[in-house]
Amino acid sequence: MDSIYEALGGDEGVRRLVDVFYDTMDVEPEAAEIRAMHPGNLESSRDKLYWFLSGWAGGPQLYVERFGHPRLRMRHLHFAIGDAEAKAWMHCMRHALAVCVDDPGLREHLERNFAGLAAHMRNQQGVPPSRPEGEA
Repeated sequence: MDSIYEALGGDEGVRRLVDVFYDTMDVEPEAAEIRAMHPGNLESSRDKLYWFLSGWAGGPQLYVERFGHPRLRMRHLHFAIGDAEAKAWMHCMRHALAVCVDDPGLREHLERNFAGLAAHMRNQQGVPPSRPEGEA
């Protein structure tokens, strides 16, 4: 089996996923709260997510080469991330996956993994995660 990096189309595919993700964040009302957590110019944020996803997906370890271990949760502790923020992040990522990933199995696999990552990033106490729509 190819790596996720290769399945996404390598460097170009990962970059496209990141660009669609941030383009979505920049315009979607559902993402306004998380957009406000980012600098006005998103180029640095785009680069960091691209570098991270490249290695995470099995490609070059660009983030690790620059910054060492990602320690994502620690690096995001200065942001208040609750259920609403995780949901907004997933809204943007689901859209990017829908635009960039044609293979339904790969898209579903990535969505599950990103949902777990978004849940892991939550750092607000006392805010239970919401259930997916339709789940009792």
